[in-house]
Amino acid sequence: MMAGSPADAAGIPREPAVPLGLDAGVPPIVDIGSGSLQVRLAASAADIDAAQALRYRIFYETMGARPLPQMARRRRDYDPFDEICDHLLVLDHARGSGTDAIVGTYRLIRREAALACGRFYSAAEYDISRLVAYPGPVLELGRSCVDPAYRARAVMPLLWSGIAAYVFHYDIGLMFGCASLPGTDPDQLALPLSYLYHHHLAPPPLRTRALPERYVDMRRAAPGGIDPERMLNLLPPLIKGYLRLGGFVGDGAVIDDQFNTTDVCVVVKTDLVAQKYSRHYERTSKDNWVKDGWAKGNWAS
Repeated sequence: MMAGSPADAAGIPREPAVPLGLDAGVPPIVDIGSGSLQVRLAASAADIDAAQALRYRIFYETMGARPLPQMARRRRDYDPFDEICDHLLVLDHARGSGTDAIVGTYRLIRREAALACGRFYSAAEYDISRLVAYPGPVLELGRSCVDPAYRARAVMPLLWSGIAAYVFHYDIGLMFGCASLPGTDPDQLALPLSYLYHHHLAPPPLRTRALPERYVDMRRAAPGGIDPERMLNLLPPLIKGYLRLGGFVGDGAVIDDQFNTTDVCVVVKTDLVAQKYSRHYERTSKDNWVKDGWAKGNWAS
């Protein structure tokens, strides 16, 4: 940190905004597709607006989140991080070539983007200082959603493939973010929260902790009363996918009343992600499946 630079509680110095996202040039992320579906990064303000519209429909109209008045008027989910992150999109070209084609999205915030915003999004819920101090590039994931009509199709696997390509390109060593369980009553979530704590707690060097004023103890059931295999199968697909890549959770859950969820902080070292993408890239290159086009623009079980 530069001397004299103010910093927030997460330890990220506040610096003048830098041109990221759409102004940062086109990162060489290989277009990946399946039939009429394609994953790419947002290439225009219209793309981002369509992603925010999809997020609003899923989070607020389907999952019961409570929008701020200005969000309700615009029917968009948005915050300042949208201006400096990369937005990963899945499009169904069978629905046309415009923004109506966007059927899945994920928000990707690299360290450089967090510097421009003053902090990572997760810092509002967790002490992530150990992750901020991690050497090398880190990536925060968030705002994942898929059009309900496409949840039985390849949209989530394509989002995971896009993240793997992004991780491979930027040499990301660590990914993290808040993942959600539905509902805001931790006693109703006693078994999954306890399972995550007793079986997937992060090692101390990577362990985040919920902020004191938001901390909810995850140890709500004894380890002996938990069937690990059954609980893993009952977890939301997104959390299950992180765990299958060797992910961990931090200490403490957080109630998010706005989104009607109980959050846990997930941390994933990207070795396995990068290896899988590297093997896929080499295989598809040999088979002549990878085109020369580049895409501009926050995984599955």
